[in-house]
Amino acid sequence: MIMEKIGIQAPRPSTEGTLGKPQGKTQGDTSFGEILKTSIDEVNRLQGKADHAIEELTTGQTKNIHETMIALEKAEISFKLMIEVRNKILDAYQEVMRMGV
Repeated sequence: MIMEKIGIQAPRPSTEGTLGKPQGKTQGDTSFGEILKTSIDEVNRLQGKADHAIEELTTGQTKNIHETMIALEKAEISFKLMIEVRNKILDAYQEVMRMGV
């Protein structure tokens, strides 16, 4: 999907059994927190890669502006995606807090 097009590999979500009870942990299962941390680390890695590409371009170590711009766009798109995910999480949290008991 979008993440794969920009070079981000999303971790696989965990599978759940009946009534939302997790079945036994297998090698491919990860928690929501782990998925979130992995995604944030990936965004951070892309930001660092873009910073390094800009540094190389400005110091004259490379003259390839195309690769620099591609690194910048990947970092920007992944950051925007992270912000949208954060917004959705906050919206869901606020919705849960509005629910009556």
